[in-house]
Amino acid sequence: MKSLFSKVLGSRQGGTLLLASSYVFLGTLLRLGLLAASFGGVSWGVSTFAALVVGLLFDLLMAWFLTLPMGLLSIVWPRSWSGSRWLRLPLRAAWIFGAFLFTFWKISEILFWEEFGVRFNFIAVDYLVYTTEVVKNIKESYNLPLIIAIVLAVATGLFLLWSRLGFVRRWEEGTAADITPRWRHFAVLLAPLLAILLIAYVVGRRDLKAASTAHTSVGERLTAGLRHMGDPQPGWDNSYDTELAKNGEYAFLAAFWANQLEWKRFYPSRPDAVAQLRATLLAQGGTPTGADLNDITRQIKSAAPARRFNVIQITIESLSAEYVGCYGSPEYQPKNLTPNLDRIARESLWFSRCYAGGTRTVRGMEALSLSIPPIPGQSVLRRKGCEDLTTLGSVLRTKGYDTAFIYGGDGFFDNMNYFFGANGYRVVDLPRQEAAGKKATFGNAWGACDEDAFGWSLEEADKSHLAGKSFHHFVMTTSNHRPYTWPAGKIDPKLVDREGGVAYTDFAIGAFLKAAQAKPWFKDTVFVIVADHCASVAGKRELEIRKYEIPLFIWSPGNISPRKFDTMMSQIDTAPTVLGLLGFEYLSRFVGNDALSSTFRPRAFISNYQKVAVLHPDGLLTVLKPVRQSVQFKADLTTGALTPVTSPDTSAVDEAIIYYQGTDDLFNHGGLQNPVR
Repeated sequence: MKSLFSKVLGSRQGGTLLLASSYVFLGTLLRLGLLAASFGGVSWGVSTFAALVVGLLFDLLMAWFLTLPMGLLSIVWPRSWSGSRWLRLPLRAAWIFGAFLFTFWKISEILFWEEFGVRFNFIAVDYLVYTTEVVKNIKESYNLPLIIAIVLAVATGLFLLWSRLGFVRRWEEGTAADITPRWRHFAVLLAPLLAILLIAYVVGRRDLKAASTAHTSVGERLTAGLRHMGDPQPGWDNSYDTELAKNGEYAFLAAFWANQLEWKRFYPSRPDAVAQLRATLLAQGGTPTGADLNDITRQIKSAAPARRFNVIQITIESLSAEYVGCYGSPEYQPKNLTPNLDRIARESLWFSRCYAGGTRTVRGMEALSLSIPPIPGQSVLRRKGCEDLTTLGSVLRTKGYDTAFIYGGDGFFDNMNYFFGANGYRVVDLPRQEAAGKKATFGNAWGACDEDAFGWSLEEADKSHLAGKSFHHFVMTTSNHRPYTWPAGKIDPKLVDREGGVAYTDFAIGAFLKAAQAKPWFKDTVFVIVADHCASVAGKRELEIRKYEIPLFIWSPGNISPRKFDTMMSQIDTAPTVLGLLGFEYLSRFVGNDALSSTFRPRAFISNYQKVAVLHPDGLLTVLKPVRQSVQFKADLTTGALTPVTSPDTSAVDEAIIYYQGTDDLFNHGGLQNPVR
C-alpha cells in the first residue's frame, strides 16, 4: 500500500491523491465529531463500529468521485509547466479551491445536523432550489465571514501540511517527470464512472421495462437507474448509527435522484388498498356517490343546521405543543412563553392530543388543506398533478366563500403560491404586497414579521365583509424560525432564539385576535389555531412520537363552547372537523375525518422522511419503511419510549398499508381531484 501511495504521489495524479486523502481526513473528523455529539444516542455496540467502517468506505468512494475534476485537470496540464514556479500556481490554486469546497461542505453538514439531526437528505435538495431565502437565512443565523475564514484557513492548512511533509514537492516533481501515456490516466480515472453509469443504465432499463414504459431514451434509463443510489445506504435499528454510516455528499446525490418514492417498489403493498380505504372511510360517515370501489368520494351530511361562519386558520411555524404553557411541560410552562395561547386554550375547543403528520411546513400545509396522510417522498405541494385537488378552500368556495392564502414570505418558496392558487385560494404574499406599495414593517430572510401577515388578514377580511361574502383565510406565520428575529419592544428582551420566536408569535396572535374583536365580522368568525409541525424530530428512536405533538385550538366566543377534547387525532382531521362544526353538506375526498363525530376512529399519522406510521391510542405504533418493511412498537405516550413488539398485529399493519398506499394510489391516479367543477 505504501509503495502504491508513493508511486501515485510521484506521478501527475499526486495532487489528486492528496486532495482525496484530505477529503477522507475531513470526513473521518466529521464522523468522529458527530459520534461524540451523539454520545448518549448511539448504541455503542457492533453496529456503531460497523457504521464507522461503512462510513469510511463511502468516504473513499466519494473521494474518488469528487476529485475527478482535479484528476482530469492534472491529465491535461502540460508537463513543461510543472517545472515553472509561476505556471504551477494555477494547479495549486485549483487544489486549494477543492479543499475549500470539501471543508465548506463538511461544515454545512454540521449546521444541517444541528437543525435536523441527520446527514443531508431530500430536505437539503429542496432547499437548494431556493438559494435566495436559504442564503439570507444562513447570513442572518450565522457569522458567515468567520465561517468562510475558518474554511479557507483549514483548506490552506491542509496544503501547508502536505507541503511540510514533502508530499507537494513529490507531486510537482512527479508531474514533470511522468511520461505515462495520458490515455492510461483517463482510463484509470473514468473506468469506475463508466461502470457505475452502465449499471445504472441496466437497472433503469429493467425498472422501466417492468413498468411497461416503452420507447425510453438513454437519459430516462440512466435517471431511473440512479434513483437506486439510496439502496446501498445502510440502515440500523438505531437511527444515529444509520446516519453516522452515511456520507453527506452521497446522501445528497441519492436524495436528488430519489426524493419521490414509488410505493409498491419501496413499501409493503396490497392490491385492494384503495377499496379497503374506501370501506374504512365510509364506516366513519358519509354516503358513497357511486359503486366504483376505487372512488372514495362521499356525500357528507350534518344533523345540525349549517352556519356560515368565516374561518381564519392561523398556521404557526414550528410550534411544538411543549412550548405552549397549557400543555404543562415542566421545562417551558414556568417560562410563560405563550400567555395569549394559554388564555385561548381555556376559551376554545382544545384538541389536546393532536399529532402533526410530518416534519416540514409543506407537510403541514398538505395535511391541513388536503386532509391526507403524508405519502413518502416530497410533499404533494411540490409534485406534478397537484392542481384541482379537494381542499378545505375548494369546499368552501363551492359555498360562496372568498378564500385566500396569506403568507408573510415569498410564496414561490416550496411551490406554495402555485399549489394554493391552483386549489381554490387567492394568494396574498410579500411580493404581491410590495407590488401594491405595502412594505413590511419588519422582516428577515423568510419575509415579513407575523404582525404584518396578520394585518393583511384583517384587511382581506374587511374587504370580504364589505362585499357581503363569507371568507376563509389560510394564514402561515414565519417568525418562529431561525434566524429568530422580531420587532423590538414586543417581548421580554431576555428571550432569544426559539423561545423568543415562540413568545413573539404568541404576542402577534394576541394582538391579531384583539384587533379582530373590534371588527363587525368577528362574531361570525371561527379561528383555527394550529401548528404546521414541531420544532425538531431528531432522536435515537425509530420515530420520536413526542416530537409530533402540536397544539390545535378552535376559538369562536359565543359560537363554539369551550372544552378540552382529549381523544387522539391527526392533523389531517382538522378540515373535516371544522366543516362538521359549520354543519355543511359537501362532497368529500378527504382521508381525514370529523374528530367530533360519534363514528370517529382515534389514530394519528406521523412520518419522518421515508418512514410513515400509524399511532393508536393504546400506544401501538406501526411503521412502514423501505424496502418493503414493517415494524411495530409499543409506545409510551408519556415518555416516547418504544418497545419492539414481538408478536406483530397484522391487522394494524394492514391498516397502515391501506391508509398510506391507498392515498398514494389515489393521488397518482386522480382520485383526490375536486369532484365539484
